[in-house]
Amino acid sequence: WRQSAHTAMETKPAEKCSRPAQTATITCSHDIQDYTRILWYKQLKNNQMQLLGYMNVNKGYPETGMNVKIDGGANRGQTCTLSIENLSLSSSGVYFCAASRHSAAYH
Repeated sequence: WRQSAHTAMETKPAEKCSRPAQTATITCSHDIQDYTRILWYKQLKNNQMQLLGYMNVNKGYPETGMNVKIDGGANRGQTCTLSIENLSLSSSGVYFCAASRHSAAYH
């Protein structure tokens, strides 16, 4: 992951309140050339980061057992959306997105 004064990552909204059983959405975008992956994390009470899933170019891959959907795109200038479904008190927390370059080898 890369972050610098010349790199912009934006997550919206900065704060959000929703009711139980509803769905909350958070969006993330970046301006990093050649970065095609967005990763979503939730900060746990012990400050560890829990991977919720990721978007690779334009396909979302939520982690098993997470009540989330990941839609949109992960390329520069696109918007990736994390939808947290069936909200409960345990859904409360701080959520982060990160951009990275896809590391798989291409043939």
